Amino acid sequence: MKPTSSREKAISLRKAGYSYTHISKATGISKSTLSNWLTKILYKPNKETISMIGKARAASGLAKSRLRIESVKLARNEAKKEIAGLSKRDLFMLGLGLYIGEGSKSHNTVRIVNSDYNIVLLAIRWFNEVVGVPKENFSMRIHMYPDSKEREVINFWVKKTGISLGQFKKSQVDYRQDKKVSRRGKLPYGTAHMTVNSCGNKKLGVFLFRKIEAWSEEAFKSKRD
Repeated sequence: MKPTSSREKAISLRKAGYSYTHISKATGISKSTLSNWLTKILYKPNKETISMIGKARAASGLAKSRLRIESVKLARNEAKKEIAGLSKRDLFMLGLGLYIGEGSKSHNTVRIVNSDYNIVLLAIRWFNEVVGVPKENFSMRIHMYPDSKEREVINFWVKKTGISLGQFKKSQVDYRQDKKVSRRGKLPYGTAHMTVNSCGNKKLGVFLFRKIEAWSEEAFKSKRD
């Protein structure tokens, strides 16, 4: 069975017409996080919600939700026009910014770590199309929590990234009991650690790490100038 994340549960409850207060209690997720997750979903209060908050508040919530949805659509349409025709230079700078934020900065290792497959896909595209790293030079290791099923998690990442099963290393499961905040259900597919391996090509090993470091330094220097 597919693992259900807190986010998926929250989306399901919102579509069913429940308030942030109800969803927060049911999932343990803060209202501020729910606002980010659910802003694109039209909120039509169900009978249970209306009976709890009253018709006036329910009507007001529906009106605000519709205005928010229209604003999201307008922003998306403007964004599509402004981002159209992404050049190789644009992709280069976008990928470099991604690496500065999410990439490894130590041990001479070229690696991107993220739980969002869209971010990992962008990194793959950057390495492959801009940096010139063949896809067979990637390896993946998934860090997950005990409530996740490894086979389903690996299959998820294989399907989303196009990285072959043979390029996945043994997964790491976090069994620590001393964590302050429980991650159960919040990362059902774990976190992907994608590494670039030289595979005999010295320019894709330590040299690439140093080059990315130099690109970053030049970008920072340009900003200061």
